[in-house]
Amino acid sequence: MATHGGILQRVLLARVNGENLWFRILVNLILIVACVAAVYPALRILSVSLRPGDRLLSTSLAIIPKDASLGNFRAVIFEKDFLLWLWNSLLVTISTAVTGLIIAATSAYAFSRWRFRGRNAFLVFLLATQMIPAAMMIVPLYIIAARLGLINTYRGLVISYSVSSVPFSIWIMKGYYDTIPGSLEEAATIDGASRMYTLWRIIIPLAAPALAVVFLFNFMSSWNDFLLARIMLQKPQMLTWPLGLQRLQDQFRTEWGAYAAASLLLAVPVSALFLYTSKWLISGLTLGSVKGD
Repeated sequence: MATHGGILQRVLLARVNGENLWFRILVNLILIVACVAAVYPALRILSVSLRPGDRLLSTSLAIIPKDASLGNFRAVIFEKDFLLWLWNSLLVTISTAVTGLIIAATSAYAFSRWRFRGRNAFLVFLLATQMIPAAMMIVPLYIIAARLGLINTYRGLVISYSVSSVPFSIWIMKGYYDTIPGSLEEAATIDGASRMYTLWRIIIPLAAPALAVVFLFNFMSSWNDFLLARIMLQKPQMLTWPLGLQRLQDQFRTEWGAYAAASLLLAVPVSALFLYTSKWLISGLTLGSVKGD
């Protein structure tokens, strides 16, 4: 009986291990297909950028064409105002990300630690503002900016982007602050630390994952924007990269090679930022949703 029981146990264990093996193979195949589906469009953009002229379509499926050339990259960098567009975009997006981060970090701390009348209602109101389509906010933001004399200024654009991104950022930061024990602040207060010292020296370093998520959210919301920048900026020397790339297209012709080359170059700073902050992203997105009231 013991022998038969041992044999049965080994058979069952082998079956379970086999099922796990096939399950892993299936998961890996799905992930490989998903990666190929995600990477292939970028490879086609690379192919278009390496083609001489403005050939968008080709009968060849080769990623690198036989007559590959870096002429489109040289044309974008040295013959267009690409570096100016890139600088303008970095100036606006970094200013927006830092401004939104400071506002969200301090406001969320107040919502997390203090209890005051209308606190929950105001949090719900902030969340409700995110349900308004972004296109509907363009006209009110433009009217306010025009009355304040902020048209054709980066200040107006940064303020407009911050207004749009701060409510969601406050919710992310508040959820993360709620996971930090209040006993840490109590201990610091007993040692004579002020509220601001506790916030900047203890709470903010512990909330680094959430800060990374908020920074990326604010950065990407302004980095890819076209509509609001289109109505706020009219001076050629102030154009951001989405407005600058539009100049590669006219009524009868589109410079597809330059378009593709510029798109690849613009992906470099964003990819570098994501790689640098990736170690904080997962914990920042998950821990902030564990506890809240």
